[in-house]
Amino acid sequence: MMDIFAAFGLSASAGLNAYIPLLVVALLARFTDLIQLSERWQALESWWIIGLLIVLGLIEFFADKIPAVNHINDVVQTLFRPTAGAILFAASANVITEIHPVISIAAGLLVAGGVHAIKSAIIRPAVTATTAGLGDVPVSLAEDLVSTTLSILSVVIPVVVGIIMLAFAAWIIWWLTRRMRRRRNQI
Repeated sequence: MMDIFAAFGLSASAGLNAYIPLLVVALLARFTDLIQLSERWQALESWWIIGLLIVLGLIEFFADKIPAVNHINDVVQTLFRPTAGAILFAASANVITEIHPVISIAAGLLVAGGVHAIKSAIIRPAVTATTAGLGDVPVSLAEDLVSTTLSILSVVIPVVVGIIMLAFAAWIIWWLTRRMRRRRNQI
C-alpha cells in the first residue's frame, strides 16, 4: 500500500516539475537504501542520467521564472511532465511487480497530466492575469518547493502523502459541491 502512495505522490509532483522527482528518485536510489529500483529502472541511478536531470532541471527552473518564456515552457512540458509521471509511477519501489505495467504507466500519465493541466491551463494563467505577471516567479518557486517536498515525502514517509492526497481530494469534493450549491441558489 505504501508503494501506491509513493507512486501517486511522485507522479503528482512530476505534474509540477518533471525533473525534480526524477532527480530525487535517482539520487535516493543511488545513495540510500530508501529506494531499490528493479533492474529495468536502474538506469535512473547512472551518473549520466543524474547529470542530464540536473541540466534539464536547471533549464526548466530558469525558464519557468522568465515572463512569457514560462508559458512556452508549460507548453513544451506538456509532453515531458506526464511522461515523467508515468516513469515514476512504474519505477516506484515494487509497484511494477505488483501492478500491471500498463496500468502503472496509465495511472502515472493521468496523475501527472492532470496536475500539469490544472497548473498550466487554470492556475498559471489566473496568476498571470491577476498579478500582471508579478506573481509568476513566487508561484513557480512554490511549485518547485511543493514538488521537492512531495517527492521526498513520497519516498521517506509515503503514508503522509496518502493522507495529504485524501485530504486534498476531500477538499476538492467539498469545494465543487459548495460551488454547485451556489449556482443552484443563484438560479
